[in-house]
Amino acid sequence: MSDADVDAAGGSEETDVDAVVIGAGFSGLYMLHKLREQGLDVRVYEKGDEVGGTWYWNTYPGARCDSESHIYCFSFDEGLHREWEWSERYPEQPEILDYLQWVADRLDLHRDIAFEREVTSATYDDETATWTVELADGERVRTRYFVTAVGCLSEPFLPDFDGLGDFEGEWYHTARWPDEEIDFGDDHVGVIGTGSTGIQFISEVGGRADHLTVFQRTPNYAVPARNRPLEDDEYEEIRENYDDIWARARDSRLGMPFDHEHETDYGLSEEEIREVLEERWQQGGFRFLHSFEPGSILSNPELNDVVSAFIREKIRERVDDPETAETLVPTDHPYGAKRPPMDYDDYYGTYNRDDVSLVDVDENPIERVTADGIRTTAAHYDLDMLVFATGFDAMTGAILAMDIEGKNGQTLDEKWEAGPRTYLGLMTHGFPNLFTITGPQSPSVLTNMPLSIEQHVEWIADCIAYMDEHGYDRIEATEDAEDQWVQNTNMLAENMLFSEADSWYRGANVPGKTQVFTPFPGGLDNYREICARVARDDYDGFELGRASGTADEAVSEPGD
Repeated sequence: MSDADVDAAGGSEETDVDAVVIGAGFSGLYMLHKLREQGLDVRVYEKGDEVGGTWYWNTYPGARCDSESHIYCFSFDEGLHREWEWSERYPEQPEILDYLQWVADRLDLHRDIAFEREVTSATYDDETATWTVELADGERVRTRYFVTAVGCLSEPFLPDFDGLGDFEGEWYHTARWPDEEIDFGDDHVGVIGTGSTGIQFISEVGGRADHLTVFQRTPNYAVPARNRPLEDDEYEEIRENYDDIWARARDSRLGMPFDHEHETDYGLSEEEIREVLEERWQQGGFRFLHSFEPGSILSNPELNDVVSAFIREKIRERVDDPETAETLVPTDHPYGAKRPPMDYDDYYGTYNRDDVSLVDVDENPIERVTADGIRTTAAHYDLDMLVFATGFDAMTGAILAMDIEGKNGQTLDEKWEAGPRTYLGLMTHGFPNLFTITGPQSPSVLTNMPLSIEQHVEWIADCIAYMDEHGYDRIEATEDAEDQWVQNTNMLAENMLFSEADSWYRGANVPGKTQVFTPFPGGLDNYREICARVARDDYDGFELGRASGTADEAVSEPGD
């Protein structure tokens, strides 16, 4: 159904569809494919001029995924897995973008995606149980279902540095890197930020710039990725074990098919623990976090102390200058309390170069940007180029960038003023028929994202099929279910070591943002079981009904 008419008041074209999906990354592509399979008329809106989501926008030097390539892909179609072959253990940004464009072509998805179209607002009408979605160019689209697939790390965050407008050199944010090739050869480059993005950028550009100065506020525990090309026989083994790999990944805490050596450290000496850690250190990547059951490392302070001390020793061994090494050693948070970054290309060894400098801006904060560099409380640093690897307004930023208005005129921004409130991370009370893929209070960023995305897409598609089968027009999370879910998420986080770090998991990187732990930390395996039970129990914790709540409305109350 795609009737078009002209809105007399505003003069803009309005098109009716079954579902509007915002974003054409992993989430939006699979959501489009799944709903289209069910016979729905779907329109996807994407700000970029191609598919790719975060891998379309993040094109900075060194951009690479921290999940291993054979599981950083779709699992719903074995044919995709058999036809596509990754070149490396950890795929670079261009290869991931190629993959997503290939998937879009193979599944014929482009024809239902409107590119270079930005959604600015969406308003719910309870009389008709529909959303009216408005775009920047004035077009308005009426839809039954409104699905946000905008990603958790999509809205760039740039700190409000005094004097940035005075800087006479070039400056860039890593999340909005220019298309043209940047030549660093004759430049003194300053990079602000040493999270995952900063570590990738610094490793890549150190040695390419005339001089690189790194401004670090908080050091991180970077574990070696041990990246390498994938051999043909390796790939054949992966294909032969396709079903088992994905079954183990789905039944794991992090969405990764890696075994752990021990459940906990119970009965092990410190020497035995360190032997396990050394073996996994050589394997690299998230296999190191699986030295023990990841939930144990993130909830057992004594075990985490040994793991954290082990990594600190490795950092000291790698950096020649003892003072620089101590500046790079994290001491203010346990390992894993922040997103654990990967070291793909000798990040710590970069600081052994004469043309790379490290500035501790925790000890000597940045005062302002000047016309020719950066002034801290201790010194001025002459720079030709500035690079901001300052991350994102994570989890909520991209959703709240749209003006979303639910029942009774309440906006989502108002609803989430004290932090996001959802049921299962999928829906919010007061906003019927609005689904969020890997939103706040779902496992999302604490897992291998494609698996979390697939679980959400399939749950949403099944829910819509259930509604159509039973003649429902609307679904809304109940307030009680939402309250219970928010409390449960907060309680789990407070009982784990996440509470000991000021991280973007909590919104601590954005001044003025309410600090509350946003992902669901209970594990993807447990979360999948909870969502499946909710669906089996006729969508327990949701209210399903007709437009305006009339005619045989059915209500499901939250379970115990």
